[in-house]
Amino acid sequence: MKNLNIKRAIISSIIVYVLLIPVFIGSFYVPILKDPDLQANLALMAAMLPAAYFAAHFYYRKGPKTNGLILGCFMFLMAIILDAVITVPVFIIPLGGDHLSFFSDISFWLIGLEYIAVIAGYWRFKMVKTANV
Repeated sequence: MKNLNIKRAIISSIIVYVLLIPVFIGSFYVPILKDPDLQANLALMAAMLPAAYFAAHFYYRKGPKTNGLILGCFMFLMAIILDAVITVPVFIIPLGGDHLSFFSDISFWLIGLEYIAVIAGYWRFKMVKTANV
């Protein structure tokens, strides 16, 4: 954790959040599947790949000083905080949901694992490999 650049990690997390919220909300306005929640989660999973990749690229611009798994976990923790403070009160509660239903949804945790995996994968295959060449 001593190598974690907190400011850069928070900015990277906010980048992902800002990129993904319109995807999540917008997916409800394009009815493709019968289950709009499933559709939103699938759209979020698809958009997570480039968004997390871009955020990892932003974070690691100055070199591979932070383990990607640690960074991914920190960034997911930031996503949890942003979701608890912004997403749930602004977008979920007005539609009849609550914090418990949002955070107990298995899709939330699967998307979180994907988030961590993309960040850790970026670090492993882009940063560590490049540093060892």
